[in-house]
Amino acid sequence: QVQLVESGGGLVQAGGSLRLSCAASAGFTVSDYTMSWYRQAPGKAREFIADISGIRGSANYAISVLGRFTVSRDNARNTVDLQMSNLKPDDTAVYYCHANHIYWGRGTQVTVSS
Repeated sequence: QVQLVESGGGLVQAGGSLRLSCAASAGFTVSDYTMSWYRQAPGKAREFIADISGIRGSANYAISVLGRFTVSRDNARNTVDLQMSNLKPDDTAVYYCHANHIYWGRGTQVTVSS
């Protein structure tokens, strides 16, 4: 069973930045698989934010975060990170890591105050 642990969430003012990290359990190499970030705001469906492919490391983003969020991998730490800048109150949500279209982390709360 693959374990994913997200970290880095918190409270930030609008316009601020946060960096989320997703750590995978031993034996699962994040660079071998597509790794994704999703978020879920209260009362809303979970939505795709960004992903990074396993082989090429190419990234895709939701339009709502394009130009503000950057997804990357740290192979030495075996993590996938999400750098979030120019945060808006609408970015408030629980952010989830998703591995290989199968495994989910428990999420980390991001709250952006206006």
